[in-house]
Amino acid sequence: MSPQPLTITIDPTAAAAPFEQVRTQIADQARDGGLPVGYKLPTVRGLAEDLGLAANTVAKAYRALETDGVIETRGRNGSFIAAAGEAADKEAAAAAESYARRARRLGLDHRAARTAVENALRATYGADA
Repeated sequence: MSPQPLTITIDPTAAAAPFEQVRTQIADQARDGGLPVGYKLPTVRGLAEDLGLAANTVAKAYRALETDGVIETRGRNGSFIAAAGEAADKEAAAAAESYARRARRLGLDHRAARTAVENALRATYGADA
């Protein structure tokens, strides 16, 4: 699959805030390979102008994407799609370990802890989780 240019559409009637729409669409395009590792994203101001949004809205989306390991900012060189797979795996493993320790401190047995995770996954990902 060859990379496609960044495509973002803001739906003003959507329940999700514009910054979340930007964040989700960039993350989805990075995850499915439409935006390959190393792809240079538009500047915050440039993307904000293209989308008719405030620069702070796009900056908030970029900060969230950086926190999630989807993009990396290289100072004045700009923001790029990161090799997020490994970073995401490490962060998920750390979160799972933290959850397991917390569940044990709360006195949950293995089955109850697993049930809580499965319920959270179903709530987040839908019935197929």
